Amino acid sequence: MLPIISTIPLRQMASGDVLSLQVYKFIGANPGKKVYIQSNLHGAEIVGNAVIHQLIEFLWMLDNTDLIGEIWLLPACNPMGTNQRSHHFSSGRYCAYEAKDWNRIFWDYEKNIYKNNKNKENQLLAFARSQLDLDLEQIRNNFLYAIKQQFVKILDDINSECGVPYTDKFSYKLQSLSLNADYLIDIHSSTNQGLDYLYYFRDREESAKFFLLDFGILLDEYDGDAFDEAFIKPWLALEECFFQLGKTVKFDVEAWTLELGRGMEMIPDSVSKGVRGIKNYLKQKGVLAEDFKLDDFPPKNNQMSFKTKSKATKYYATVGGMINSRIALGAEVKVGEQLYQILSFNKQGKLPTTVDIFASQDGFVYDVSANQAVNEGEFVLGII
Repeated sequence: MLPIISTIPLRQMASGDVLSLQVYKFIGANPGKKVYIQSNLHGAEIVGNAVIHQLIEFLWMLDNTDLIGEIWLLPACNPMGTNQRSHHFSSGRYCAYEAKDWNRIFWDYEKNIYKNNKNKENQLLAFARSQLDLDLEQIRNNFLYAIKQQFVKILDDINSECGVPYTDKFSYKLQSLSLNADYLIDIHSSTNQGLDYLYYFRDREESAKFFLLDFGILLDEYDGDAFDEAFIKPWLALEECFFQLGKTVKFDVEAWTLELGRGMEMIPDSVSKGVRGIKNYLKQKGVLAEDFKLDDFPPKNNQMSFKTKSKATKYYATVGGMINSRIALGAEVKVGEQLYQILSFNKQGKLPTTVDIFASQDGFVYDVSANQAVNEGEFVLGII
């Protein structure tokens, strides 16, 4: 099955060169769900590009009858971030010109309608009330139409003589490709050294298991500015409105952020886990035909541990120095157990000292800093 390849101009540079996006669209013989998968939103987090490359090779070999619906793949979705360097190191987490995190710039429908409507608290609730007698598919179509009606207004500013900051145009381009998706997958990696896991949203635990990863983190607190949050937040809010009205509604709309390995590397094991999990997710969600068989077909559900984002604790250096004897990534820890030691070379005419840091909670280490030389207040490790 050959994809439809679309090249989308993104930004003209001072040199006259134009940065572009390239989308690979695989469309099945029968209609169904739309899956949107992107990678490399943060410049140093390149592992998802290898995942998407292998998915393209996989889909290329299918017949169009094997695919129900369509899959859109967008590797290297942020060329500005991907190309950003500091000496030998990829950075690209922030737009250097605007000092913004590339994954905290997205348009949130819920915030937008509150900003532009005097009756802020009742607009979503009123919409839900007007849909009480309709079936789920009609409600979904009507709400998606309402979202699109607000979203398209952004073009007025983009096309004005005044123009807009680049992050506004960039975020509009990505969201315009994904706004009508049913399932969204944004592939990241740790900025430091991290495990393979995913972020998910409430009431989606069963689908999370399809990715066959060891653990997932529930985003119980979010503001809607990240890519996955901006996509699913309106649907979660509408579900809550129906609940207030005494009707249980759950849309088949899902958003995932896969965290695979560490920055600046495409670790083969992390790539393999990402590809395997996404294939299984597509199969279990009915995007791959029922009679299509995956090689070495994995179990339907995976034994998965679920954690909550607000329960995670990040440890920051209490003094400047060098990290010594740090506990290993993935290690289980108990309250009071030593996590690491800082070698502090003070400038007070005294001998160097060591500072021992101990765990304030039970859990396991899911993220550690890449640099073991830290200034006071810099990140050392995370426990959840």
